[in-house]
Amino acid sequence: MIRVQAVPEGNGLPPNTGSGKSGTSHASGRVEIAANNGHNRASLHYIPIMTTLTFEDFKPGRFGTFGPRHVTREEILAFAAEYDPQPMHLDEEAAQKSMLKGLSGSGWHLGSIMMRMLVDGFIGRTASLGSPGVNEMRWLAPLRPGDDLMLDVDVADARISRSRPETGIVTFKGTIRNATGVVLCEMESPIIVSRRTGAAE
Repeated sequence: MIRVQAVPEGNGLPPNTGSGKSGTSHASGRVEIAANNGHNRASLHYIPIMTTLTFEDFKPGRFGTFGPRHVTREEILAFAAEYDPQPMHLDEEAAQKSMLKGLSGSGWHLGSIMMRMLVDGFIGRTASLGSPGVNEMRWLAPLRPGDDLMLDVDVADARISRSRPETGIVTFKGTIRNATGVVLCEMESPIIVSRRTGAAE
């Protein structure tokens, strides 16, 4: 199982241009994650050997925990202004009168953050061939300015493709929580992943 943890300063890594660092480990590989402009960014400068994850690396059960990812008021407003300009995402007074009782991020913003955390966490080094879509996405509680998000990832299902036996279909369930443990969003989505060389023979 992967868990992202903070990397202390003075660890011998090159200087970081972001606001903090965290790392993930899986098998023999280690990925250092740098925070940049509010986004976790996988930095290839920190990866001496890239570990490519294949279908065989994804067994049903808990896969990993990733984060934290800090969300600012400014990015909530910027995303909403561009993609979801509803009052509860843009205006404090209007948001207070809404069902959400305060300024909150768009659900699509939360979904985008989850996708970024997935890519930075492991999909960026997975032999992924893409996804046929999202099975389910549920927004369960508001995303608030200042939230620090953690993402739990479970492998809900993993099966070899009948039509393309050189690939497998891995269904992931992602759950985002804030610092108090409240679940904000759940998403279940399959991705198509290459199998190891010779596995389909």
